[in-house]
Amino acid sequence: MADTLTTDWTLIPGSNDEIAKVRERCRQLVRKRATMAAGFSAVPLPGFDVVSDMTLFVRLVDEVNAAFGLTPQQVERLQPKFRLMAYEAAVGMGGMLVGRLVTRELLMKLFKKVGVKIATKTAAKLVPIAGSVVSAAIGFAMFRQLGYQHVEACVKVADKLRVARPA
Repeated sequence: MADTLTTDWTLIPGSNDEIAKVRERCRQLVRKRATMAAGFSAVPLPGFDVVSDMTLFVRLVDEVNAAFGLTPQQVERLQPKFRLMAYEAAVGMGGMLVGRLVTRELLMKLFKKVGVKIATKTAAKLVPIAGSVVSAAIGFAMFRQLGYQHVEACVKVADKLRVARPA
C-alpha cells in the first residue's frame, strides 16, 4: 500500500533555478528572524532571549521546510524510496530538522552545539549597555548561522530529490 502513494512534486522545487530562488527567500527570512532574535537578546532579562530564540527558530524551521516541500507531513507523503532518500540526504548534511517535527528536545540538542555562545550571550547581559549590544550581536550571529545551516540542508535534500525525480 505504501508504494501506491503518489508524490506531489509541485511542492518540491523542481529545477536548480527554483531551488536557488527558494534558498534566497529562506536566507532573507533567516536574516529577518536573526534580527528579531538580536532585538530580544538585547532585553536585559536572563532567559528571555533563549525562550524567544527557540520560539523564533521553531517557526523559522517550519517555514523553511514548507518552502522546500519538506515538512514532516510532506515528506511522509513521498513514495518510500524518495522519503528514504530525503532522510538520508538530511542526515548526511547534519540537517536533523529537515522533514522532522521540531520538538523542544530536538532544539535543545541543536542549541547545545552552540552552548558556549549562549552562555557568553547570557553572561554579557550582566554588563550594562555594552553587554546588551554584545549579547544582541552574538544572538544574531548564532541564529543566522543555525538558520543558514538549516536552509543549506534543505537545499541539499531538495537537490537530491530533484535529480531522482521521475521525468
